[in-house]
Amino acid sequence: MMADGKVIDTSDRLTPVGEPPDGEIEGGPDAETGLTDAKRQVLERCLHALTHAKNDSQTLAALLLITRLCPASQLDKPTLRRIFEAVGLNLPARLLVTAAKGSGDTALPPHELISLGTALLSALSTDPDMASKPQLLATVPLLLDILAREPIHPQTVAGTGQSEPNGKSMSDEAVVADCYQVLTAICAQTKGPEHLLNRGAVPILCQVLEQNQTLSQKMGLPLLICLLSGKTKDKAWRKHSDVLLTLLVKLSKDFLESKDLNKLRFCSQLVNILPPGGVEVEKEVLREAVTRMWGALRPVVQAKLTPKQIGPVLVLSACLLDLCGWELAGPPKFCCLLVNRACVEVRMGLEEPPGTDLSQDLKDTLTGCYRIMEAAIEQACSPPLLPNQNAVSTLTLQQSRQVLNVLEEAFSALVYHLQQVDPSRYGDPFLFATFRCLCSWLAEETSCLKEEVTSLIPLLIDYSRSHFLVEKSDAGLGGWMDKMSVQDCEMWTGNEAFRYLLPALCHLSAEEGPRKVLLTLDTPTLLLQYLSHGFTTVKGKSGGSSPKDPSMETACSVLLNFAVTEPERVGKDQCFRTLENHLSEALPVLVHKPKLLVLAANYCTLGLMIRRLKTTQTGSDESGPRRFLSTALRFLHSALEEPADNPGPLKLSPAWEENWDEAAELWRLSVQALASCFRSQPWSAELAREEGWLRNTLGVLAGCSTLPDRHTQEALEEALCALASQSRPAKQEIGDVMKRQEKGALSNMKNLKKVVELK
Repeated sequence: MMADGKVIDTSDRLTPVGEPPDGEIEGGPDAETGLTDAKRQVLERCLHALTHAKNDSQTLAALLLITRLCPASQLDKPTLRRIFEAVGLNLPARLLVTAAKGSGDTALPPHELISLGTALLSALSTDPDMASKPQLLATVPLLLDILAREPIHPQTVAGTGQSEPNGKSMSDEAVVADCYQVLTAICAQTKGPEHLLNRGAVPILCQVLEQNQTLSQKMGLPLLICLLSGKTKDKAWRKHSDVLLTLLVKLSKDFLESKDLNKLRFCSQLVNILPPGGVEVEKEVLREAVTRMWGALRPVVQAKLTPKQIGPVLVLSACLLDLCGWELAGPPKFCCLLVNRACVEVRMGLEEPPGTDLSQDLKDTLTGCYRIMEAAIEQACSPPLLPNQNAVSTLTLQQSRQVLNVLEEAFSALVYHLQQVDPSRYGDPFLFATFRCLCSWLAEETSCLKEEVTSLIPLLIDYSRSHFLVEKSDAGLGGWMDKMSVQDCEMWTGNEAFRYLLPALCHLSAEEGPRKVLLTLDTPTLLLQYLSHGFTTVKGKSGGSSPKDPSMETACSVLLNFAVTEPERVGKDQCFRTLENHLSEALPVLVHKPKLLVLAANYCTLGLMIRRLKTTQTGSDESGPRRFLSTALRFLHSALEEPADNPGPLKLSPAWEENWDEAAELWRLSVQALASCFRSQPWSAELAREEGWLRNTLGVLAGCSTLPDRHTQEALEEALCALASQSRPAKQEIGDVMKRQEKGALSNMKNLKKVVELK
């Protein structure tokens, strides 16, 4: 409410006393404000009256005099600050509340209260300090309600006697503009997007954008895009997916129907409107919208565009590939063209002389190109889902060669660019995007650019190690990743770079030249640190909630390559002794987490492959090796289940059968490593009998007719032969069982018969 319960009409006090309305006041203009001395004196009197106003009526009168005397754009910051402090936020908030209540005891009608209130809030919100005040934030629902209404009060355009063509008055347009100004100022605050999102800004903005009014398109769409940027995007889509999808459908139709340069404007807007991955939306509706967007993009991709124009086109294309893959993109010929254009932009952007600084726009464009290249690699290395699938995977042989050639040229440019990188740039987000793109290629392609890639290995390891060892609080790349929420994890932990590199290391560690370089860089120690860090994360979680982490499995594969190809290094390096201790501690924990069975199989295999290299006596009296081997024996036997129908084919336990495609080779390799342990370490052979592994294995084999495959039979036979040759009691036990079994899986093991001396 206003003073005395009423808002007093002050229209008769608009002209300052003693000042001609249209005349020029004597005196030179002030250098800072552009006001003459006389006007400055009048302004000071008005400011004094404003500061000492005793009620709302006096405040309004002084404020209207000031606005009549001088527009806000001509006032300096100190003067504006004095006005802001004198008026405060309570007055305009009360004006809006009074208008919303529709109180009939005010001298001004509701639309004038709204006009005055929004104008005051708009002026006040230009001050960042004011924009963060609780009183201003409290007006958000009122401002959103104003935007959602029909035209407030149609008026005639001053001096014409006619209404505006769209039926909306000029004063209404000013009110809407003021509302957007305030909401935009709030959105610019640190917690502003979250505040607007919680107050229901998204559905109202979508509603007004559906009406396709010019002002909403000009001010409302940028505000919505701001809300859909950074961390609030995921929350906005989860909370308001229906209205956002409806808006996306409308924009996709407008995009398809637009012409020439308008299409380029749509590209920049749609990138921000697209839903993030992992959010549930109506798939068919989304696919239709994406199909329309590809339909609009295809002629643009084929057109002659400047580097600045092609950027938003390639970025939007990359986002659409992230959403729906290549299936909706179009015919193979277009897919080839898109990949080619992306690769050309990468070469042009990166093949610059050392020391050249790339602009942010170019970095954004190249990041989009990287995503297109990554999608091309992934699709080219995957079998088509359908015989007639229109994607890179269904290219003709000639087209495939062309795509591979342009990709190789582009990745050559990436290698060249990374060769120029100084450690001081490790915090640059663009460098992370470049690094990730190269890793996606190295994970699939190891035959091209061998020398160049090998020479780059030190930088790849150093870059990964630097981020892995930096704390989460580091204000570099980690802060940017948290702000933009672009990583797969909930927050940046520092290990993302190394996680992307791991698949490439799996290939590089299998080749002698790159492997030697990796060893000189102490890569096994970094792998051990990664495993230890990952195990700490999963150790404290219950078996049912432990998330599967394929990167830990890949790290085990890299270490396994070292264990197989570098036995001398494994025997001498302190890192592998520490690794053994880690495996001994971790395996007993992992075997009780069903979701991590494949990781447990990796730990088991890696530990046994290292253990087989030890001398005869090592571990016989040590608790760690004995604990690990005992756990490994029980774990490996848990894969086998005696058939219910006797005799019948051997069955796998349910847990192992579910993961057999991934775990089968690891299980067989572990059993073969057991055989080596039995031969080199007699104590391990005795442990196999003590733990019941021999008795249980013979029981399963005696009760089944066949094994799952030849490789499984060969692995078990090798382990049993080694056990029989090292332990006389084991040999006797095996022979007794085989004498009683003339048929079945055990009787088919001819080499075992020879070892136990059966005819």
